[in-house]
Amino acid sequence: MLFFACVASAQESRAENMHKQNRLKDEKSPYLLQHADNPVDWYPWGEEAFEKAAREDKPILLSIGYSTCHWCHVMEHESFEDPEVADMMNDAFVSIKVDREERPDIDNIYMTVCQILSKGGCGWPLNIVMTPDKKPFFAATYIPKETRFGRIGMVELVPKINEVWENQRDEVLKSADTITAAVKQASGLPENGEGKDLSAGTLTVGYNQLLGRYDETNGGFGTAPKFPTPHNHLFLLRYWKRTGDEQALEMVEKTLSEMRMGGMYDHVGFGFHRYSTDPVWFLPHFEKMLYDQAMLAMAYIEAYQATGKHEYENTAREIFTYILRDMTAPEGGFYSAEDADSEGVEGKFYVWTEEEIKEVLGEEQAELIIRTFNTAREGNFNEEATGERTGSNILHLKKPLSEIAASFKISEDELSEKLENARIKLFEVREKRIHPHKDDKILTDWNGLMIAALSKGAGAFKNPRYTEAAKRAADFILKDLRDSNGRLLHRYRDGEAGISANVDDYAFFMWGLLELYENTFDIKYLSTALELQEQMTKLFWDDEHGGFYFTSKDAEQLIVRQKEIYDGAIPSGNSVAMLNLLKIARITGEPVYDQMASQLGRAFSSNVEQAPMAYTQLLSALDFGFGPSYEVVIAGAADGAGTEEMLDALRRQYIPNKVTLYRGPGDEPEITSVAGFTKSQSPIGGKTTAYVCRNHICNLPTNDVSKMLGLLSGNKDSESD
Repeated sequence: MLFFACVASAQESRAENMHKQNRLKDEKSPYLLQHADNPVDWYPWGEEAFEKAAREDKPILLSIGYSTCHWCHVMEHESFEDPEVADMMNDAFVSIKVDREERPDIDNIYMTVCQILSKGGCGWPLNIVMTPDKKPFFAATYIPKETRFGRIGMVELVPKINEVWENQRDEVLKSADTITAAVKQASGLPENGEGKDLSAGTLTVGYNQLLGRYDETNGGFGTAPKFPTPHNHLFLLRYWKRTGDEQALEMVEKTLSEMRMGGMYDHVGFGFHRYSTDPVWFLPHFEKMLYDQAMLAMAYIEAYQATGKHEYENTAREIFTYILRDMTAPEGGFYSAEDADSEGVEGKFYVWTEEEIKEVLGEEQAELIIRTFNTAREGNFNEEATGERTGSNILHLKKPLSEIAASFKISEDELSEKLENARIKLFEVREKRIHPHKDDKILTDWNGLMIAALSKGAGAFKNPRYTEAAKRAADFILKDLRDSNGRLLHRYRDGEAGISANVDDYAFFMWGLLELYENTFDIKYLSTALELQEQMTKLFWDDEHGGFYFTSKDAEQLIVRQKEIYDGAIPSGNSVAMLNLLKIARITGEPVYDQMASQLGRAFSSNVEQAPMAYTQLLSALDFGFGPSYEVVIAGAADGAGTEEMLDALRRQYIPNKVTLYRGPGDEPEITSVAGFTKSQSPIGGKTTAYVCRNHICNLPTNDVSKMLGLLSGNKDSESD
């Protein structure tokens, strides 16, 4: 009887624990809070967990993900919510949960571990088993509860790791040391001195590598899955500008058009989903990320400036509509992401049956939508692949609106008006559905990207609403995401800012501030960017080998202090920092920034030369450095007609390698405190005057807009070629 009483007592205790929240309940991260009700005894990353692991002589299970990650949800439901799995984990491990978006420094290191240990792909959820001193010896991604199709399950894995830890400790520790050494080697720069200068030929190699992977039929690069990778397009546009190679422009136009027509674009509520699971941009992974919207908006804005085609302008405007409507916090910052899942089903929020479309629109209007967006009564995608109900459709276009309008025998403008009327009705109905989860934390780095995008859009489209949104976000970060010493913080949520900023926070936010200055000419944003550059250099710069570390010199010590250069889903902080430095050098006239940019390029030259197409944001910086590049000073009254005319003309043109400064009237306007060379650049003859310098050589000033643009047209070949 005593045995059964003990079993019953244990079962009751276990049932009680299922209703208790774990230590994640006090965190700010939406991802960690999602796991606060798990029966797993989760710890946040911190000394308490590591001390417990050392005291109890247990390995640590580190599980990394983010709140809008579909397979993170699946693993949580299948394994971490399961009492049997939780009991095994609680007995064998000290378990730590990390939000990769809050702690990219931790994620970067242990993703490198996965890439070293895994023969397959790495991603999230990311699960690492490591020693109490943070040295890893096992890595896996999604782990089901039970083994299937060759993927080991938690109920089999946990006892195996426990047995190895107990009985083969020396081998485990030796393996952990070897893996840690490999991570350090993979994460550092060569220690045999500086690399060599990269040449303009690196741009051509990068272009040819992209051309070799280009999908001429569907746009994009490679097969499937297909990611948007907007910095590829930003580089290709610059390469087209430099060389006149029409194929570079065609690659950009084809890809941007196909993405916009495909199911990867939300045709009802706007904005882009994360990526396409197929080669034709049809079936998306439905989550939406702030950084994708920002980078894609910049690609469409620059494509519009380069071609004058309004389809690119309209797409950028629609992205901003989505951001300002759904992703802007009352405080002014921008939220991080929206989930792929709704009601436990990926994509359910976004898809339609034809019956639903007819019910909302009526027969005539529904027929227009059905024919235009290629729906089918039985549904247009594989139910098994998505878990969605029979008959569901992803709205997508198979050809441009001009061709669709011709098939209806109406003008494109008339078709657009009809589609917009129908879209509004569908959107209003869709708003009543259960929305996907929104990750409402505000990240400094991703906000910097959106500030840059809105500032670009405000100038190109002459839209003051975008300017105001960018200013509010920047002002919010400057007020609420800095510590008492004026240093940036990484994350804000629920009224609280925290986590020391990383190099991306500094580089991306400075990008936004520089773009915002060129849009508003408010000296505050430029001065702040220069202050942050000094902070960034002090905290992150490697004086010995060059380049910026990902974490500051006084940040928490992890098993390695990494430097990032790969331009993946978003550009690396070093790539963005290089372009920032070159712009600041032109703005201030201080050569030290040019020297730092050059040293940064040399530091990573061996990486870049191996595969330039993996570093396209850095290639854009190199393109600026090789020139031709321009400094433009507009001198005149702020409210003068001539000033506005010159600025509008500048902002409509595609002139990527330039900086624009505004010098107001008087002997020493504000800009002269930052850019001393502007003291002598005053309006001539009482009229707004443009001072244009190209590759450190200044032309005669002009009051004429067309002459100014002529000075900026330059030759397409580089003087350094």
